[in-house]
Amino acid sequence: MRDSLPRLEAGQMYRDRSVMTQGGLMRIEFKRRLALLRLRFQLPVAPKFECPVCQYTGPFLPFTATIGPRQHAMCARCGSLERHRLQWLALTTISKQVDFSKMRVLHFAPEAFLGKKFAGMFRSYATADIDPRGVDYMIDLTKPLPFAARSFDLVYASHVLEHIADDRAALENIRRVLAPNGIAVLPVPIVAKRTIEYPEPNPFEVGHVRAPGLDYYRRYEPFFRKITIFVSEDFSENFQTFIYEDRSHWPTPEMPLREPMGGIRHPDAVPICYL
Repeated sequence: MRDSLPRLEAGQMYRDRSVMTQGGLMRIEFKRRLALLRLRFQLPVAPKFECPVCQYTGPFLPFTATIGPRQHAMCARCGSLERHRLQWLALTTISKQVDFSKMRVLHFAPEAFLGKKFAGMFRSYATADIDPRGVDYMIDLTKPLPFAARSFDLVYASHVLEHIADDRAALENIRRVLAPNGIAVLPVPIVAKRTIEYPEPNPFEVGHVRAPGLDYYRRYEPFFRKITIFVSEDFSENFQTFIYEDRSHWPTPEMPLREPMGGIRHPDAVPICYL
């Protein structure tokens, strides 16, 4: 086991933005169609699910991420993954308590298909990322944000903070631009029993600086008055928001600091943070 990680090259992004580029979208679409063709031979035995984002019903496709394959991961119609479906269900739940049509939204590292939906759901919608391609603002979350205090009612940053070493600075900046009673949706991948900090970004994990556990969300407590965490078990299994992934072989040479986790079905979690 190595006690240090390979360095990121200069300019490495916080997260894998391949799904935001034209070439990346084409590769994802090719994988989706290829997996769908393969499923034609498995339909009698493949489990069927329901996508809460696009209402598709049928088998979900396997998806191969940088760290390995996952089963029942991708919606065959809209391309949503497990985390997107869980986040959508969480948003649907809180929409019964708040009026989204009156909210100003800032979406970091925006997922393309979610952005299309968000643009029609909220009063205003702005996007930001450290990579300027395809977003309204180029922003480093650890630096002062170019917005006045209380500029937004909702900040959405999915799978972003695990790429940022100074996550407390990022949380402080997010809090500053939120209006009173504002909401921040800040999920990270839950891939450890307890959070493991890395000495430096790991390029084999697309620049992750930690392996978050569920305890990671306690770091949000000093910045928000209330945090509600939605987990996969909160919703019907028909929506398939669990991560089907073999983690028993961790650590690996590429991920030397990850710890093994038993089972192949792991719950995900989405924190809704209230100012």
